[in-house]
Amino acid sequence: MVPRPVCAVLLLFPVTEKYESFRLDEEKKIMSEGQQVSPDAYFMRQTIGNACGTIGLIHAVANNQERLEFESASPLKNFLLQSSKLSPDEKAVFLEKDESIRVSHESSAQEGQTEAPSLDEKVDLHFIAFVNVGGHLYELDGRKPFPIVHGKTTGDTFLEDATEVCKQFMARDPQELRFTVVALSKA
Repeated sequence: MVPRPVCAVLLLFPVTEKYESFRLDEEKKIMSEGQQVSPDAYFMRQTIGNACGTIGLIHAVANNQERLEFESASPLKNFLLQSSKLSPDEKAVFLEKDESIRVSHESSAQEGQTEAPSLDEKVDLHFIAFVNVGGHLYELDGRKPFPIVHGKTTGDTFLEDATEVCKQFMARDPQELRFTVVALSKA
C-alpha cells in the first residue's frame, strides 16, 4: 500500500528509560568497535529543543536530493547547499542561525491540528529518520553523536529493512503504543 520507491522513513517513538539505556549502550559499543559511515551521508546534530521533526525531515530530504525537485529560491535547498560540507555540530549551529528555516519551521508547526509545544517544554516523543545512502541503511538521530549503520539495503528492500529496525524500537518497549511511521516516497 506504500507507493514505491520509498526514499526515507520517519519514526516517531517514545523516549523511555529503556530506550535511553539502550541508546547509551549502543553509543559506547560503536565508539569502542567503530563503524564505517559514508562521507555522503548528510547528518546533523539537534541542538534546538523540540525540533526533532524538522531535523528528521532535513535528514530525509538531504539524503535524497537527487530524487527531489526544489524551487530555485527554496530556503531548504539553500540551507542544504550551504551546510553540506560542515560537520554535524557546525550544521546544528548553522541551523540555529538560519532565519528562513526557523520561520518555515514555526509556520508549519502552527498549521498543525494540535498546539505545538513551546521550545522549552519537555516532550517524551522523538522523530528520527532512516535513509539509504550508498546501499546502507542509516538511522539518523540528531540526539546521537553519529549516524547508526544498520547494514546493507537496496532501493527494492529499503522499506522492509527500515521496518525491521522500527520493529526493534517497538520490541524494546512492548507496553508502549505511541509509535508512528511515515514513509517519504516519490512515485
